[in-house]
Amino acid sequence: MRSGGDNRGRLLLISLIVTALFLITLDLRGVQVITGLRNGSQSALSPVQSLAATIFRPVGNFFSDITQLGRTRGEIERLKATNEKLQKELIDRKNADAELAKLKSVLDLAGTAKYKVVNAKVISLGSTSSFTQTITIDAGTNDGVRQNMTVITGLGLVGVVKISYPNSALVQLATDPAFKVGARVAGSQQIGILSGQGTSKAVLQLFDNQTTLKVGDVILARGSVNNRPFVPGVPIGQVTAVDNAAGAVTQTADIKLYVNFSSLSTVAVVVSAPKEDPRDALVPKAPVPTPVPTVTIYAQPTESPAP
Repeated sequence: MRSGGDNRGRLLLISLIVTALFLITLDLRGVQVITGLRNGSQSALSPVQSLAATIFRPVGNFFSDITQLGRTRGEIERLKATNEKLQKELIDRKNADAELAKLKSVLDLAGTAKYKVVNAKVISLGSTSSFTQTITIDAGTNDGVRQNMTVITGLGLVGVVKISYPNSALVQLATDPAFKVGARVAGSQQIGILSGQGTSKAVLQLFDNQTTLKVGDVILARGSVNNRPFVPGVPIGQVTAVDNAAGAVTQTADIKLYVNFSSLSTVAVVVSAPKEDPRDALVPKAPVPTPVPTVTIYAQPTESPAP
């Protein structure tokens, strides 16, 4: 019995080997038996593969969308950060341009009058001193700034240095009610005393009543002995109203100060005045009006049709 079983096993093994060799020979000779079998298996499995793709494709798309959403949010955050950075740079650039324009106007005024100045930034407003309206600047004795020196901007008189420290100084503003400066009228050279009123307006009292003040007259600093505390020629303001009471010995006028004291950021301290009085050289130039073109339309008569 064992002999018969062994023979069958040998025959089966030999048959399998012969079949394998036969199929390999056919495949090497180009017969498409194997390919057909392979294609057939693929055709049979194709519906299953299609069904699996249909089932699992939404799941894959879901995870892909989540990944893409994360990337989009990250890109939006990066764009927001870039936009904020650019906006800050733009604001800084505008502020720098504004400061540069103010500094240029101060240098232009000082250059015209031949004042020697020290530029300074305003670091604080107000103080605990006896003066009610003051600023503190970041220039002091180490920079040549001393007590009783004139402080200006490109528009005109700011005030006077009252206390000077090594690296800072206290400046009394021209708006302070205790502020007084010798002044004169550009052109007529009338002289008087200008007093602060706590606002952007001051009061000028002339010493005589011989020449009539007019609205629009420019008021300049008259200057002090040895140019301390005030150097001559600095623009102060413009006459907005005049009080010429009948029989009065003096004239009184309201003055609109040129400097905008609510936006002071850059000033200059005059540490040396010119040898000659600049006189009216610093009178602000009146703005030149922009011409407006006019067009005149002439009506052309029309001929009536003949009856």
